[in-house]
Amino acid sequence: MSKKKKVIIIIILIIILAAGGLVAYRIINPSQAKVKETKKLDKIKGFDYHLEDRDTKLYKDEFNKLKKNLESNDINYDEYAKSIAKMFIIDLYTIDNKINKYDVGGLEFVHPDARENYELNVKDTIYKYVNNDSNRDQELPVVSKITIDDFDNEAKFKIKDEDEEDAYEISLSWEYEKDDDYDNEAVIKIVKKDKYLYIVEKTDLEDSEDKTE
Repeated sequence: MSKKKKVIIIIILIIILAAGGLVAYRIINPSQAKVKETKKLDKIKGFDYHLEDRDTKLYKDEFNKLKKNLESNDINYDEYAKSIAKMFIIDLYTIDNKINKYDVGGLEFVHPDARENYELNVKDTIYKYVNNDSNRDQELPVVSKITIDDFDNEAKFKIKDEDEEDAYEISLSWEYEKDDDYDNEAVIKIVKKDKYLYIVEKTDLEDSEDKTE
């Protein structure tokens, strides 16, 4: 066998081994395989909010309330702020319906400038040990009830070095289907940009801070 043929055979073997290794890796690590798609059931006209088939009844009820408000001729921004604060918490802490740790809830409600940091923080804290749903053997939380405890539409918030701007500050508390050891109280700050409202800050109350670390 010529030297040239030997080299070609070695290259072919390397390619076959590499391909086999990739298949084995995806079998062992299904979280890196193709992500299962969710089905969109509804959307809000003029806004980038969607309802998915995996969303809970609690989330769906709040989505329908938000849709009615945002598609009306006169948007009530106080109610808009309350809705996205509740939907953000429901989606973030209802982890049972998430595909894996990379499927971060509540992202669509977060200010665009803060989304990357928010996503990294959630993946490294409350979603850190979430397994892929194809081989999951975990009891994960589902938010069953949520309440607004305090609402301030005259708050202020400063983004980076910019001047302070008007903001909403909303205190919420929530419950789970089971008594899970996750956060159950937080304060959310929301600002307005063009016609959209965005969450810019989430502060866990002192008695639940340890649970996110």
